[in-house]
Amino acid sequence: MNNPLLFLGHVMHRRLRPAVNAFVYPVFYVQLPVRDLALANCPIFSVDRANLLSFRQKDHGPRDGSPLLPWIQAQLRRHGLPDDGEITLQCFPRVFGFVFNPVSFWFCRNNEGALIAVLAEVNNTFGGYYSYLLYNADRSPLQDGQELRAIKDFHVSPFNEIEGGYRFRFHLDRAVPLARIDYDDADGELLLTSISGKPRAWSMAALLGAFLKMPFLTAGVMFRIHWQALKLWLKGVPFRGAHVPQPLRDSTK
Repeated sequence: MNNPLLFLGHVMHRRLRPAVNAFVYPVFYVQLPVRDLALANCPIFSVDRANLLSFRQKDHGPRDGSPLLPWIQAQLRRHGLPDDGEITLQCFPRVFGFVFNPVSFWFCRNNEGALIAVLAEVNNTFGGYYSYLLYNADRSPLQDGQELRAIKDFHVSPFNEIEGGYRFRFHLDRAVPLARIDYDDADGELLLTSISGKPRAWSMAALLGAFLKMPFLTAGVMFRIHWQALKLWLKGVPFRGAHVPQPLRDSTK
């Protein structure tokens, strides 16, 4: 059975030019079984209900509150990928009802347990969202740490243009799983990012412990985004402004 998991870890960002700016900060996040989200319910964590910590289906996929499983299965089938295996969604939980997920990952496996696709679901602070479906052209299983490329089609930071591409790597077989997203523009490597965390068994005690360590997780994520933006502006990095969100499309080359 694909049980929910709690992770305690860190987010890392490092911008390389025109000014160097780097930071690492602690976070906690969850991985939830999309086929049986109800497994995550406990006294302090609820699915589609208010609680100290919670998860709302309307924060992901079609964003209309409908069940997520049919939506992700449709995305997989549309690209000729199997939809009958375990699907796990990694994201920040709502804290006191609030959440902001810069990126969430849907790890999609076949019925033999092999990872066959990852959907990277990206949000920006302007209310836009976009998804990159990552898979091998021959539909073969993804290897641990394999580099997956996607053309950048969505505005994330007002300090970057919509150009270039991403390099994704998912090291899921480690004791401390790591997801990396590096961004290259026309001049080469520009931004290095990662999120990693040590898994904890799902329990009220573990969730409460994570909350007590980081009770302002959501506020902290938002504050750090704007604080780092201010630092970039003060360092003279050009401000590009906001762009219009675009719908889901395949961007895996």
